[in-house]
Amino acid sequence: MTATLPPAVPFFPPALFEADRSALIGLVREVGLDPEQRFILGRRTAAFEDLLREDLGAADVVACSSGTSALSLVLRAMDVGPGDEVIVPAFGCAPLAASVVDVGATPVFADIRPDTMTMDPDEAERLVTERTKAVMPAHMFSVMADMPRFAELARRHGLRLLEDSAVAQGGVLRGVPAGLWGEAGLYSFVQVKTCGMPGEGGVVVTRDPALGEKVRMLRNHGQHAGRRFVHHAVGLNSRFDEIQAAFQTHRYSGFPARLARRAEIAAYYTERFTPLADRGVAPPPPGPDGRCFYVYTVLAEDREALGAHLAEWGVATHVYYPHPLPAHRAFAPYAPPGDRWPRAEQAARRHLALPVHHLLTDAQVQHVADLVCAFATERS
Repeated sequence: MTATLPPAVPFFPPALFEADRSALIGLVREVGLDPEQRFILGRRTAAFEDLLREDLGAADVVACSSGTSALSLVLRAMDVGPGDEVIVPAFGCAPLAASVVDVGATPVFADIRPDTMTMDPDEAERLVTERTKAVMPAHMFSVMADMPRFAELARRHGLRLLEDSAVAQGGVLRGVPAGLWGEAGLYSFVQVKTCGMPGEGGVVVTRDPALGEKVRMLRNHGQHAGRRFVHHAVGLNSRFDEIQAAFQTHRYSGFPARLARRAEIAAYYTERFTPLADRGVAPPPPGPDGRCFYVYTVLAEDREALGAHLAEWGVATHVYYPHPLPAHRAFAPYAPPGDRWPRAEQAARRHLALPVHHLLTDAQVQHVADLVCAFATERS
């Protein structure tokens, strides 16, 4: 007899917004037929910004077209440009370096911590020079960077501190929400993020009202709100959609529950996987502080074999960054010859992300954990 495989476990849920379909269709109609005929940066965007600002206790929240554009906007608002250096992680998404290059500055790559895969503060401090203008730590997968150390580093050296918190909305470290440790942070709303939406968008969050106002001006071609065709700086077209703003406002009350479910799944995984560390599969560090659970990632000595094992049993996995940033042709000109980033290189070889979205059932979560444990046991 042929064994019956359990239902597939998708990495990204295929029906992420099914429960909100009627509301979304209604909002499309509402915005489309609104006599105001305002489809970007209208009252719905302002209401969503107000909602986030009040919830976070921020001085300002500025909605923009993506998390990537949020990085560029903040760097411009901080007057980072040619001749400046910005210290960024050697492991992570391309916008970490590309946004720096985009403003004419030089990305300087720092190696990461081996357990959290976030930028190592000691490595970052070693790279500070008289040209260093800013440091840009990034939260990675389900763990926030060591922001207390980076805040102290920035204070000691007089650096601007930009927190790439794109994946960390809802994360809290020592009582401070992700995004509010530095002068500015950001969130991304691409659909698979913890507070994702059916489209592209992001926000800049800041405790500095003056910085927020400058970002607000730069996101709309250098114009202040209400004064079109008066351009105070060369800005960007980084504006937010009214339908998406209304939809995000509609869904926001359910965000804590969705985040709590991700945290519950991650805690279960970590409990099951912690004993596997000496068997070739290491989970993220345990504990709830400074966790965000956008993606749950293990470090596997034989990642390809583990991924294949899970795929055989219907579990989808994902490898995010198969190469450190300095290894990409796009960023090779900014990588000093002979320099190495051994822990970033190791993370690129070993990381494997497992399903952790809030629509997983308990049975699916247990199935994933059982398969990982069985793989590690068989290999030991």
